[in-house]
Amino acid sequence: MTGSTNQKKAVILEGRVIDQNFSLDPITKKIFLNILPPSMYNNQADVDRLREELIKQFGPVRVPLELMQAIPAICRKAEWQVTATIGYNGNDWELINLEPGNNTDRHYGLAIDIGTTTVVVYLVDMLTGDIINSASDYNGQVVLGDDILTRIFLATYENKLPELQKAVVNTINHLIEELSERAHVNPTEISAVTVGANTTMLHLLLGLDPGRICREPYIPVVNNSGFIRADKIGLNVNELAMLYAFPSVGSYVGGDVIAGVLVSGMHLDSDVSLFVDIGTNGEIIIGNRDWLVACAGAAGPALEGGVVKCGMRAEPGAVERLSINPETYEVSYKTIGNEKPVGICGSGLIDCLAEFLLTGIINRQGRFQDGRKEFVLIPAAETGINQDIVITQVDIDNLMRTKGAVNAAVETLLEGVGCGLDSVSKFFTAGAFGQYLPIESSITIGLYPDLPREKIKLLGNSSGEGARLALLSNKKRLEAEEIAARITYFELNANDSFFSRFVGSRFLPHTNLDYYPTVKAKLIERGLLS
Repeated sequence: MTGSTNQKKAVILEGRVIDQNFSLDPITKKIFLNILPPSMYNNQADVDRLREELIKQFGPVRVPLELMQAIPAICRKAEWQVTATIGYNGNDWELINLEPGNNTDRHYGLAIDIGTTTVVVYLVDMLTGDIINSASDYNGQVVLGDDILTRIFLATYENKLPELQKAVVNTINHLIEELSERAHVNPTEISAVTVGANTTMLHLLLGLDPGRICREPYIPVVNNSGFIRADKIGLNVNELAMLYAFPSVGSYVGGDVIAGVLVSGMHLDSDVSLFVDIGTNGEIIIGNRDWLVACAGAAGPALEGGVVKCGMRAEPGAVERLSINPETYEVSYKTIGNEKPVGICGSGLIDCLAEFLLTGIINRQGRFQDGRKEFVLIPAAETGINQDIVITQVDIDNLMRTKGAVNAAVETLLEGVGCGLDSVSKFFTAGAFGQYLPIESSITIGLYPDLPREKIKLLGNSSGEGARLALLSNKKRLEAEEIAARITYFELNANDSFFSRFVGSRFLPHTNLDYYPTVKAKLIERGLLS
């Protein structure tokens, strides 16, 4: 495989520097050709003539039927000086585009993170590896169903699979159009697409039945879909562009997690690391360069605001940070966009639960100390909705279940591999919630383990960054497939230890306070624990 010697060392993604060291070897390449024209003394056919030039540099190159008819006219118009774009399809190279003249300075690809709630698309310069621009929007499937299980039900039992597939493709195409206009790029110049997505989202993108993902023995249609022509699913890029999706490991450990492990580098480290991606599910991986073990548990609905009375997604007007005066119970808060508050998003909810505990508003079981049914965070007069923004006892119960699921999953995984927290050298947090959740509050409620803070590493959108790496480096793409092949995965749904720990984890921060020494110290200091 032909590769560039151009080295990429680091990229700044959403404010976080991610260390990298790899040679640019993108899954599509552009090359300028100065071809000897045909003559009475050289009557080789036009397509064969072009292919012969490509073979000199790349070995066997397939020329699709779709391009054969156009090749003679393009070559003659350009006086046999043309730019060929070739792409890797998993087995060999094939011609994707042919342009008159020298256009090797315009080479573009897309790295896409498809989340249950949000889709993020990065337009990438394949010559430099840089992100030209990015755009995001809500996954269009949200209007059909907020959560994964609802979408699986709709796809499997309500014949909504085509509608769900079209919804997410329309979202991506809208973002492609937005990015193309901003960067003055024709979508037909986009020659490759890479995707990080959980297993269900990938099935819905490809139009595959996800029904067995949530039924024993939890077997998806495919874990590694390989390379697929982007036009087969309706993406508005070059019609011959290849789409590569990160492989999944199982029903609940998807390609987005594999992308995250790739970005973290934990699979290359001799020390043991713990990786947690808190989204709709909480996916957890522990291991090092010698072994990797994964599990997953439900996590996200409460953090997304779906089961909290005044909960909402992270939009303008959402309360994202708050603190409570321990003497007066007065609430100080910050909203996204500094707009009037209209609800509270995931990071605000975590702060709220932590502050409730540290001020004694709730006890360690998550119950209001004075027996009230709700707590008014922001009175109606201060809001943009003319009604109180409150946290109810039911809201707290739902948050406790979410926290408990992640907490129990981490404990079960550590127990399963025979490791204690003291053996964990790095704790990586990924995904939208991993990026924005406040670290101290997350530890206070027991969502994150009580580790030295320098061990906690925020990766940001590692799914999107992993997709960028796979777009730019065949070596990194193969590395991701090796990660997926190495992971031992077990289902928490069939694990008795997980369920017993889940029941016992519904204390703040934990039934055993010795696991959370810094939180225990805070509670003692504030007179909330003797």
